[in-house]
Amino acid sequence: MSGEGIDVVNPATEEVVDRVPAGRPGDVDVAAAAARAAFPGWAATAPGERGKFLAAAADLLRERSDRIARIIATDMGAPYGLALKVQTLMPAGVLASFAQLAETYDFDGGRIGNSRIIREPAGVVGLITPWNYPLHQVVCKVAPALAAGCTVVLKPSEVAPLAAYALAEIFHEVGLPAGVFNMVSGHGPVVGEAIAAHPQVDMVSFTGSTRAGRRVAALAADSVKRVALELGGKSANVVLPDADLTAAVKVGVANAFVNSGQTCSALTRMIVHRDQYDDAVAIAVEAAGKQTVGDPFAEGTRLGPLVSAAQRDRVVHYINRGQEEGARLVAGGTERPHDRGFYVQPTVFAGVAAGMTIEQEEIFGPVLSMIAYRDEAEAVRIANGTPYGLAGAVWAGSAERAVEVARKLRTGQVAINGGGFNPLAPFGGYKQSGIGREMGEFGLEEYLEVKSLQM
Repeated sequence: MSGEGIDVVNPATEEVVDRVPAGRPGDVDVAAAAARAAFPGWAATAPGERGKFLAAAADLLRERSDRIARIIATDMGAPYGLALKVQTLMPAGVLASFAQLAETYDFDGGRIGNSRIIREPAGVVGLITPWNYPLHQVVCKVAPALAAGCTVVLKPSEVAPLAAYALAEIFHEVGLPAGVFNMVSGHGPVVGEAIAAHPQVDMVSFTGSTRAGRRVAALAADSVKRVALELGGKSANVVLPDADLTAAVKVGVANAFVNSGQTCSALTRMIVHRDQYDDAVAIAVEAAGKQTVGDPFAEGTRLGPLVSAAQRDRVVHYINRGQEEGARLVAGGTERPHDRGFYVQPTVFAGVAAGMTIEQEEIFGPVLSMIAYRDEAEAVRIANGTPYGLAGAVWAGSAERAVEVARKLRTGQVAINGGGFNPLAPFGGYKQSGIGREMGEFGLEEYLEVKSLQM
């Protein structure tokens, strides 16, 4: 390592709580060489044996869930309850699911005519992950890569890196062979770019902004690497006239603000029929008022701080931009709710028109835009009218009616009448929301090459 470091800041107190190494390209060279040396042995390990390491890691993660949730609440700012249930225990479940999949997946794939189809690990994979779900996003890449037989070089976000260190410790303690899992902390333009361009890395999987994803893909193109990208979102919540309006709006508001809005799949655009629009706005304002903003460790806190001063300033800029473009601020705003910490009030805009900046661009904060429509065709057109296509929701009087509209949305996932997140279902987007899928069998196959043997 270079000897340089990066301060880790508690976004609720603005105090430095730790310091991690700032890696350099030379550190990536060492990690990639270790991964390359370990690859043949790990790839030759029986899938069920690989799964046993993941299962042991899942067990240890559950045992340490309280401590790791507290780490995430401290360096990322998620309320403790969210940090425990979603940011820690869900990744433990994902690890366990890939442990099971390693045992049950048919890597030999059967026959087509005179050809035998087999699936083999992609090789050494570079994994670049964000700060908003600093353990979950790591596990969603590391677990399928290891289950597939790949070795990895991970760069966690330098903004909230501490949970990744806790996971590295777990992998060490369960006896994962040396060189199978490697981690280099540091800045994206230094370490991340070195991974994406590295000649010893066969594939790169990145989660983050669309802008950064373009850069990763461009760097990977020089060596024709396989690329998986999970990028931005501007997801629409379409409320049809026969839906349960109160439920649709309340659930939609909660989804838009979860993790202080720092969720790529957040339903940040609520699209409501014009005849119900005023009622929907009133319900949303009331629901937003119940989103208590405060200390991540305080009982009753629903929204913690944003992860950094830069992220807070970005969100405040968008709130100002919304008002400048004529949207009507009906809840929240730019006034700081606390003297210390990178907090932003839960904010709702009414009178938002398709094409406004706050309707088109990913804000990544607790900001909801409410848009009126005249008929179903216009609702679908608005929902599909951004560069993104990661997630969405449709509410209707029946599941069949909601599915009919959901099929028209150009997006990777759609929640039907409040359907919950399924960690075994494929997750990923259309358009500029990315390439490829994570989670479950589809996530495993991202890390596999397909070979045919002509018999």
